[in-house]
This record gives sequence, structure tokens and C-alpha cells, in this order.
Amino acid sequence: MGVRTWPPQGLHIIHSLDEVNFIQNLVFYIEAAYKTADFGIWERGDKTNRGITELNASSVGMAKAALEALDELDLFGAKGGPQSVIRVLSDEVQHCQSILHSMLPRASSSKEVDASVLSVISYPAFAVEDSELVEITKQEIITKLQGRYGCCRFLRDGYRTPREDPNRSYYEPAELKLFENIECEWPLFWTYLIIDGIFNGNMEQVQEYREALEGILIKGKNGVRLVPELYSVPPDKVDEEYNNPHTVDRIPMGKLPLMWGQSLYILGCLMAEGFLAPGEIDPLNRRFATVPKPDVVVQVCILAETEGIKAILKKEGIHVETVADVYPIRVQPARILSHIYARLGRNKQMSLTGRPYRHMGVIGTSKLYNIRKNIFAFTPQFIDQQQFYLALDSKMIVEMLRTDLSYLCSRWRMTGRPTITFPVSQTMLDDTGSSIHPTVLATLRKLQDGYFGGARIQTGKLSEFLTTSCRTHLSFMDPGPEGKVFANGYKLGLDSFEELDPEEWLHGLQFAEDADTYDEVAQYLDHLLQRTVPQSNLPPTAQQGGLKRFRAAVHTTRDLMSLASKAKDLQVQNVGMYVPSKIFQASQQSVKLLSSPHQHDQEVKSHALHAEMNLPRDEAGNVDCKALVDQLRICPTLQEQADILYMLHILKGPEWHTGLESEPGPTVKELLTELYVRVGATRQWALIRYISGILKKKVEALDEACTALLSHQKHLTVGLPPEPREKTISAPIPYEELVRLIDEASEKNLSVSILTQEIMVYLAMYIRTQPALFTDMFRIRIGLIIQVMATELAHSLHCSAGEATENLMNLSPSNVKNLLYHILSGKEFGVEKSVRSVDSLVTTAISIYDVEAAGATKTERAGIVRLKSEIKQQLDKRRQSLTGSKPGDGDLLASLSAGQSELLDKGSFSSLVKDQSSKDSRQGQWKRRRRLDGALNRVPLGFYQKVWKVLQKCHGLSVEGFVLPSSTTREMTPGEMKFAVHVESVLNRVPQPEYRQLLVETILVLTMLVDVEVHTMGGIIPVEKILHAANDLFYEEQKALGADDQMLEKDPSTGICDLLYDSAPSGRFGTMTYLSKSVALHLYDLLPGDGCAMQ
Repeated sequence: MGVRTWPPQGLHIIHSLDEVNFIQNLVFYIEAAYKTADFGIWERGDKTNRGITELNASSVGMAKAALEALDELDLFGAKGGPQSVIRVLSDEVQHCQSILHSMLPRASSSKEVDASVLSVISYPAFAVEDSELVEITKQEIITKLQGRYGCCRFLRDGYRTPREDPNRSYYEPAELKLFENIECEWPLFWTYLIIDGIFNGNMEQVQEYREALEGILIKGKNGVRLVPELYSVPPDKVDEEYNNPHTVDRIPMGKLPLMWGQSLYILGCLMAEGFLAPGEIDPLNRRFATVPKPDVVVQVCILAETEGIKAILKKEGIHVETVADVYPIRVQPARILSHIYARLGRNKQMSLTGRPYRHMGVIGTSKLYNIRKNIFAFTPQFIDQQQFYLALDSKMIVEMLRTDLSYLCSRWRMTGRPTITFPVSQTMLDDTGSSIHPTVLATLRKLQDGYFGGARIQTGKLSEFLTTSCRTHLSFMDPGPEGKVFANGYKLGLDSFEELDPEEWLHGLQFAEDADTYDEVAQYLDHLLQRTVPQSNLPPTAQQGGLKRFRAAVHTTRDLMSLASKAKDLQVQNVGMYVPSKIFQASQQSVKLLSSPHQHDQEVKSHALHAEMNLPRDEAGNVDCKALVDQLRICPTLQEQADILYMLHILKGPEWHTGLESEPGPTVKELLTELYVRVGATRQWALIRYISGILKKKVEALDEACTALLSHQKHLTVGLPPEPREKTISAPIPYEELVRLIDEASEKNLSVSILTQEIMVYLAMYIRTQPALFTDMFRIRIGLIIQVMATELAHSLHCSAGEATENLMNLSPSNVKNLLYHILSGKEFGVEKSVRSVDSLVTTAISIYDVEAAGATKTERAGIVRLKSEIKQQLDKRRQSLTGSKPGDGDLLASLSAGQSELLDKGSFSSLVKDQSSKDSRQGQWKRRRRLDGALNRVPLGFYQKVWKVLQKCHGLSVEGFVLPSSTTREMTPGEMKFAVHVESVLNRVPQPEYRQLLVETILVLTMLVDVEVHTMGGIIPVEKILHAANDLFYEEQKALGADDQMLEKDPSTGICDLLYDSAPSGRFGTMTYLSKSVALHLYDLLPGDGCAMQ
């Protein structure tokens, strides 16, 4: 931000373009601040000061402010020109804002609050645009950190305290508890609050903190008041301050004056007394960040890829231009803009490589660009995802368009309106190819109506939007020292355009012959887009040939399946659950359902039958791969071609030349790539996914999606539980390493690996647009989510694990995303089965839809949350009725064991219980709900803070042999994310999500004792034993009431009754009733004898 003020002040510090390029590359470094862990403003990192970096709100906020300040800055001032302008991509700024909003009021994973954030939410950064969040963060700092002499930096800060060991620069984890209540207080932060009050016009706040400061400033020479660095507790009064915070008089220590605080104090006094105006210390006007912004109108230009599509749209009453019609405006895919920006900041003399190649965000592609007298428009990134299969799904394209429009409305801050160029391509036609896909057509009509996805829309021609759009001149592409785009030192790697879109409209730049138009940029872009369309080497599927040929193909495929099992040494006990002709599915184990741990036992089949099949062999007795290539020529379906190519890929590798049609012929990889395009046209999603997996197609922005989730302080796990198979990702990692980790965690299971990558992308979409879905989650377990998806499909379709896995793989990307949304939100959904003819075969199509019928109820996101609030209301009423009376010795036991069931069965609550029982009459609903909450790591509001309090009254909690020790509370505070993640890691040792959720409910009952006058709850509390005791009580009571053995069948892996899993928390036979009894019996000897009221 300081650099921004140089030119207006007449300071000429930058003198050469080399220096400009250096500053530009520093911007690229700062752009990554939202995902870069550092040591924070105090240069200590994690508060144990052990050199552990973490993402800090203070760093992200300052980086955001700096990026905004540097954008479009001419470093040469009035003497500058286009070459000396610094450029910042707006999407990177918005990344910082998203992360900042998700973090506050928390400062980092180990600091639940930090006073340094004052410099981010107020002067000088003013980095937060949400005024409500600013106020919440400020009050959190004042409430938790303010004392009589200033504010602590953060809770349990040992710096300069009497208990700090001066001979050691780091702290032991358990040592942090010693610093509680005696942290040094810094007057510095009151100077921030004075300036904050002046900017907000809150003179009461200004007066309050000026008076407070006057009492603690130290008079220096000539009567000048000095701001000391900090105030510390005297060594002989540490215990007194520890027991009674804010009662002991402190002594000043450290630097006198602390120049940082002294300068802010002088600024505050000058402003408060009218000698300085706010604009004089904030020349960039950042103080207006929280001022409400006007509504954004998004301009959408619909284009047709070809004249044929233009004619189809015209029949529907939608008049558009083709890409060729909009010339001289040139329409290019987003990746071209990424390549262009990769040239920004390059400097050979200084060995500066320029901006790393990154995908363009929607804000970047929503501008028009002037490049050497030409106007360019760029299509959104999601249209350009031909390297992966998401863009093959028309519904998915519509969903991503809706997401981008919503994002633009909330994040657009530039002059001019955003303009989205939306091309209607061949992939958006229906199966017949003669009309537009219904979903796309409905979207185009809504766009023309002027409102879509919560955004105000204006449709029109690109030429009409030239005057109202945001336009940017990319001056670094102009001729100059680095102006030749084909500089000798610059070589385009094959990877840059290996997978570029082969469609003609991307090539047709339609340049004129004159030199003014056909310039270097034309050649450069032509080079970027140039890609020879591969010759068709794969023979067409043999659609005719009758039943004999089909039977022969099936026979051959069975032989291949045997070969597959031998080649990969696979366990093929689950082969029988698949259609024999599907090699891909047969070679991959199905996703294990959560409801049936022994699902494969009945499906074990010997592969001797397949092993006996005669395979084509050569004279040496080896498998004759040339014969397999011959078989490829007569395959009746794409599935059969895929099977044979898959076998050749396993046996010979991707680079083996098949000799098809000619010698040496196309390689296996080339044939698979061609098959991928063909299958994409038929929308056979399972086949598309598997071929994509074999070819290791790069999932667009997978590493960026992972980083986005991590930056929102969510840990990720991939692979199916338990550990060590389930791998945790807690820091951003490169794409190649991420894919390797996913493959390893998936145990080479293509189904799980492919879906993991796909779901990671969808989770990133949702956390960007609907962060509320993730509010009570700290760790997202993608493997478990896949298991839940398969289980939900098996439950809805009443099918086996293999069929559920096949159905899941056959879901279109939009349906997978929709299913994920319903699992995250807890909303009810339905599964619709339909039949479609594809590739001369009849296949089953599965789709997900919302259940919104009359009388249908929406499942609560977390059933236990609602129950907790209901119980609290009733207990509040009960306490009011008991005011003035003293419970007897047995009252606490009664409260815990029978009180809840009695309470929930009486009075005004009885109707609610009846209502609840009618709602939960469907068998399996509560088990399903627990499974969803357990898989998503959902816990009730304030759960982790209550667990922290429980740990203070016992030696630890034992969960399935893993102990959560009470010593954890000596290092971590209740609101720390680090503590929540630690508790989660112990709970996640339990592989079954519904069992995990019952353990959470058990701990929840234990937390009810926190506010009771119980000084200790004993040693290590065995949570699972309490749960099993509750299960025994439930079993005995149900048995006494006449329940048969079938009804009381137990889960063999946990020993818990299935009926208990499926019981509502409340009610006479609710889980909370039995858990309360079990807790009371376990802790009976430790409870106070004089009685107390349950809170």
C-alpha cells in the first residue's frame, strides 16, 4: 500500500522497466497469500513458537489490501506509460476476501482471536467489506483480550511474562496453560481503537480509549507522553493475577516508546483534535470498503458455435450471432487468456519467469480486452473444460453458469459491467442433435427474461456492450523491449496445447490479409490454438452382425476378464455382480456399503470358469495381442472396444503401436483418446469416467479446488476409512502429488479415485457459493461421502453394492453434484430410473430430484441440534418451576436417567413428541440421518467448547482405544480450530459413521454435567463403554417388552442394536434416555451428594 502512495507524492523510486517487472513479480508472490501459511504478524507462527507456519487472517487481509492498492498503478507516475503499469487479477483479490471472511473472527488455527486483526478490519487495511463481520470481530477482541492496560496479543501469549523461560525461544505444549490470565497487555491496540472510532464517527469510543491511554502513558523528557511496548504482571503477584484476572497493578516493560504505538497515538490525537482529516492518512479511500455497493447487472452475450446451431435457436425464438458474426471482436477460450497473462512480468535479464500459468477466474473472463488494436472476449473457464468430462454435461454447464453469475453479483467491484460470453456448442444439443437440450433452452429463456441464479441479467450483442462493459488494455502485449511474443527464449511446450479444443470456431480467427490486422498477436494465438485434428484410426462399431457376433464378443470378453484378473492379480470375488461384458467395472471392487459390512460374502464366485476360456495365443504360448486388435475391428459396441483397449493398455502399455490399418499404427493411448471423444458424444458416463481415469485426464482445477477447501480451514481426507488407508490433506500440495495421493488412498480403485477428484471440485464450488453448508465441519471425508452416496442409492433403488456402484458411476456430473448437495444439506431427495438407447444398447439412466411433494418433510441438517434446543427449552421451564426448592440426593440421577423421558412425555411437549413420532415413522430414517451426520463430521453447535470443559474435569475421554487426554486443554483454548480438529481426529478413528454419531451423542450427554457442581468426573472416561451399557439397557428393556431377536439384531462390527441406531434421540425409547441412564450409572459415585439442578 505504501508503493501506491509514491507517485502521487512525487517520489520517483522506480526508474527502469526491469524494476517494474520485479515489482510485478512480487505481486504474483502476494497473490498466493490466501493459500500460503506463514509466521504471521508476530513472526511466531503457531503460538507454541516452534516454527510451525499457519494461515493468518492478518497476513491475508494485508495482502488483499496491497493487491487492491497496486492494481493499475503506474510506477513512473506522470512520466509513465502502458509498460510501467502494475496489473493485479481481480479473481486473486476475491480469493483473499473469501478466505478472510471464512476465517474471521478467528485469527488462525491456533489463535481463536488476535488483536492484530484490528489493523485488517480497520485502519490501515480496511480489508473486510462486511460491516457486520467487522463489528463481530472487534467485539470478540475487546471481550476476550482487553484488560486495564491495553489488549493482549492473543490468548495464552507467553511473551515477556514472568513465567516465560528466557533461555528457551519455544514453549512446550502443556506450558501454555501457565500463561493464562497473565498475558502481557499492549497499549498499542488502544491507539488502533482510537483511530477506528474516528473513522466510524464514534466519538464515545474515541473519548473512552483516549482517557484510558492517558492513565497508562509514561511521561518522558519535556513532558512528552510515551507509549510503552507492554505492561507485564510483577513476578511476585503472578498467582494473585492468575486467580483474579485484571486486579493486579502491572509494570511497563520493553521498548519505550514503542515507535509503532507512538506513531499511531500521535495520528489519533491529531485526528481527534481536528488537525488531520481521515482522507489525509487514507489517501486511497480504503475506509469506504464497507459502504454498500450498487446492484450489479451482468451482461450476457449468447453466441452460436455454428450457423446450424444459430438456425436451431432461431426456431425457438432466440436470435443470436455466431462467433464469426461478431468479428472484429474475437472470441477465445479462457485458457488463451491464461497463456497471455503468463507473459506478464517476464524479464530475461533478471531471469523473471512471469506469472505462473493458472486458470482464469470468472471475473477475469468477464472483461473485454484490448490487445494491439484488437478487442478480445473470452469464454468462461467452465466452457473450456474439454480436458475433463464436466463440460460434456449440459446440466452441469448450466449449474456452473448459475454459480458464476451469483459469484459475479456479489464480488464485482470494477468500473463497467461484467460481460459473460456464453457460446452454445454442439455438446449442448440433445441426443438427436436437431434441437437444444431442454435444460440449456430453459436457461437461455430465463437469461432473456432478465433474472437467473439470483442475478440481474441483460442479454444482447457483444457490439452493443462495448460502451458499458469493463475493458482492459493489456499493454504488456504491445511492442517494446519484451514485446515480441515469439521471443527466442520463449518456447511453447507441447503440454500447453496438447489437449486444446479441436472445434473449428476456436481456430477461425478470420484475420484479414493486411499487415495491421495479421500481426504477431495473430500468429501467437494461432500457434496457441493450432492443433492437428487427429485422424480417425478407430474402426466404427459394428452395428450389424446379429446375435452370433454379439455372443462371440461376450465370449471373448469373458476371456479378457480372466486375463484382466491374471494380469493385475486382482481379487475377483465380486465379479458376479457385474454384467460380464464390462471389464472396467469387473476389475474394480464396488464401493462398500455402510449398511452391510459382509456384503461380498454371498457374491464370492470362483474365476475358474473364466480361466478355462481359450484365449488367442501365438506359437510361443503367449497371449496374441494382434488377435485382440483384429477383434477390435468387429466390436459391436463402444463398450467392447473399451474392454479390448483396456486389456492392451494393461498388457502392452499406453505407447504400444497396435498396427491397426497400417504399420506401426496408432498407439493404445491414441485409440483410447479417440474413443473418449466418441463415448463423450453418447454420454455413457461410467465409460467416460473410466477412460478418463486410464488416460489420467487432468481434472480441471483439481489442485485449485483442494486449495480452496483448505484455505477455508477445512482439512480433507481421501480414501475409505479407517486410517492409514484414509489419507489426510492439511496443506496445499502440487497437482501431481495430489493425484498420486488420491490413487494411493483409493488403492488403485478407479471408481473411488475418479469420484474423489470429481467430488473435490464440487465441494470447492459449494464452499465458494454456499459456505453455510460447511459451518460445523472441520474435516471433509470424501471417501466416506462416496460410501454414503452408494449406500443412499442402494437404499433408494433396493439394489446390491455392485449395482449401486455402477449406478453411481453412471450418474451424470450434474446428478453427482445434486446428490452431493442433498447429502451436505440433509434435504430429502428422490431417485428416478429411466431407460435410454445408447450405442445400439438399452441402458438405465439414473437422475436425482428434490422431494417437495405436499406432506413431505425436509430432514433437518443435524437432527441432534434441534433436539438439543428442544430439551433446553423444557429444562428452562422446569428450572423456573423449581426456583427456590432444593432437590434431594437422588434428583441428579433422576434428572439424567428418567427426567428427560418423563419431561418429554408430559405437558405441552406431548404433542410435539406425537408429532415427532409420526414424522419418524419411516423405518431407517434416524439411522440414515445419523449416517449422514457421522459421515460429514457434523456435531451440535458449541460441541467442541463443551468437550474442552469436560476434559478439564477428567483425565481424558477414551474412544475405541484412542484417548483424548485432558492435557490437550493445557495447550489449546476452547475456541481453537486446532482443538476441534484434534477432537475430530480421535472420533474419526471410528470407521462406521452411525456408530461415530452415537458416540457424539454420548459425549453430548457428558457435556450436560459441565455446568453441574461436579469438581471431577474421575479418570479416563470410556465413552464406548457408556454407549454399550446404554445399548444393553435398551436391549433388555425391549426384550422385556416382547421384541423378538430379529427386531433386536445387532450390528456385528459394533455390537449395537440396529433398532437403537434407528431410534429418535428424544422420547420414551429415545437414545438420549438410555445414554443419560448409562452416564448416571457410570458416574454415580462421583456426583455430589447434596444434590444439584441439572443445567
